[in-house]
Amino acid sequence: MVLRRRDRGRLWIAAAVLVPAVTMTGCGDQSVPPPPAADSSAQTPAATPPSGTPGETVKADEPAPDEVLVEVVVNGGLAGVVNQLVVHYDGGYTVRHGTTSPRAGRMTPAQVAALRAALEDPAYAKVPARPTGEPVHDGFQYIVTYRHRVVVATDGEQPTALRRVFAALPEGGPPTGP
Repeated sequence: MVLRRRDRGRLWIAAAVLVPAVTMTGCGDQSVPPPPAADSSAQTPAATPPSGTPGETVKADEPAPDEVLVEVVVNGGLAGVVNQLVVHYDGGYTVRHGTTSPRAGRMTPAQVAALRAALEDPAYAKVPARPTGEPVHDGFQYIVTYRHRVVVATDGEQPTALRRVFAALPEGGPPTGP
């Protein structure tokens, strides 16, 4: 099978996205133990205190502050960039341009709330997982990962809900600079 140059690049990017996703989800792992049997005498606490902070409780369904909220990887452009932006639930974020050391920053609580609202918008859930049109020559490709859902977009196809997420990102949007 002969792949055109454009298709080889897409295949590489698909592999770069899918291999970590398969690894993280453990697809094919048959060694997962069954859930514990229900026991009416055992009560599971609704909240557990985090280590080192007695008296404080964290709701079981809330993520830890240092967990990743969203990750955006930007590929392409005229300079052929490969950049990454990682935002954590507590508003801390890192930006990496190419192979340089990551640069850290912090969003305000209001900025984090705006980003979470954009990501949790039902319209964002309807954004196609893959672009359907032809790629823009020398354009950027954006790989957005939020709650184990990966959305790939290009400069030519950015639905309104995705543009809203990009506008809420720190430092003015996805990292496209070299």
